[in-house]
Amino acid sequence: MMDTQNDTTARPHDPFIPVALLALAFIAWLGFQTWNLSAERSQLSLAHATQQPQIDQANKLRAALDTLAVTTQRLAGEGSAAARVVVDELGKRGVTINPAGAASAPK
Repeated sequence: MMDTQNDTTARPHDPFIPVALLALAFIAWLGFQTWNLSAERSQLSLAHATQQPQIDQANKLRAALDTLAVTTQRLAGEGSAAARVVVDELGKRGVTINPAGAASAPK
């Protein structure tokens, strides 16, 4: 009878092993998150570098179109009927021509 009483009495457990496992799991999770974020950052950098030539090309095209639009508006102001028709049609479609736009366009 004495043996059964000793087995049923609760003895305090050492919290070291559960806390160590919890800390190890947390450190592993942080390591995985760091690795994953690093991989995503490198993929985003690659995507940005891949798209940069297209962005530069689009900016050059925009600058050329702004210059063309400003020139067309200037010709319309000087009395060119064909230029006036183009400017009026652009206005009907909601395109506004900024006279300072060609000067401030990125190169």
